[in-house]
Amino acid sequence: MPDIQISAIICTHNRDTYLGAAIDSLLAQDFAAEFEVVVVDNNSSDRTKEVVAQRASNPRLKYVFEPTTGLSVARNTGAKLASGEILAYLDDDAVASDRWLSVFYDAYKNNSQLAIAGGKVTLLWPQDVQQPRWLSPGLAANLGAYDLGDSIIYIDKPSFTPRGLNYCIRRSFLEEIGGFDPHLGRVGKNLLSNEELQMTEFALQKGWQVAYLPAALVAHNVAPERLKRSWFLNRGWWQGISECYREQLAGKAGISQLQRGGERFIRGLYKALQYFSDPAERFDKLVYAYGQIGYLNAAIQGLLSTANKK
Repeated sequence: MPDIQISAIICTHNRDTYLGAAIDSLLAQDFAAEFEVVVVDNNSSDRTKEVVAQRASNPRLKYVFEPTTGLSVARNTGAKLASGEILAYLDDDAVASDRWLSVFYDAYKNNSQLAIAGGKVTLLWPQDVQQPRWLSPGLAANLGAYDLGDSIIYIDKPSFTPRGLNYCIRRSFLEEIGGFDPHLGRVGKNLLSNEELQMTEFALQKGWQVAYLPAALVAHNVAPERLKRSWFLNRGWWQGISECYREQLAGKAGISQLQRGGERFIRGLYKALQYFSDPAERFDKLVYAYGQIGYLNAAIQGLLSTANKK
């Protein structure tokens, strides 16, 4: 397809229940210029290929099978197959608003220094399910919620980085840093993360800009299995491991990680006691403390691995 202005990419792994709605929301975009939709089937074993085949008559749609499981690997595969300079990533269990691509395209066209952008994310709860009393706004972010307000913001702190489920990146910047790091990002059932945070760090270090664009709105489905305390504890554990790995990749490994992790663990427990009468904030702080155990576990393994190499 000639003159592709922007490529929308969905990386999917065994989410055939939600995938069709995600693809349809992209094929129905209110966008005057040329665009394409690339689906990267990341070693799925369900009906993913059939779901895509049902829409194969649309000339905008491309499909590729990536046998190596891993979100960062799949994202890099999608970037290689895509034709556009602007790459917009949508999760396979999300639904994009009708001007999603248009908002991203206009932002990049008008700002040559914009490397990364992301939009507001609201949550779609399962039918007849309400937000649990024990779920804090902070933990809701683990389900994908992302709202910095209704105004465009240029982000200068990596902690405010856009969510990967609603994420846009300039190809030239992605190539400059060598693509998404396969050491970070989800692989199968593990919940490694922080790859977007690392990207924001790279962008700011290299003088690029990162933006929050509220009009690039996406709704994210909350899977029923994620509404269990055990899922959040597991998510916290992997968040701790991800933070440890990110520090190690940045050259910040060593004994100091044990001190940092220990201090944060104690702080999490202390705050959980402070919020004893508030079930949502109490559980939030316990998840944080539990995550520090994951962090410390990864730090110790890193130290042992280094010692064994000497």
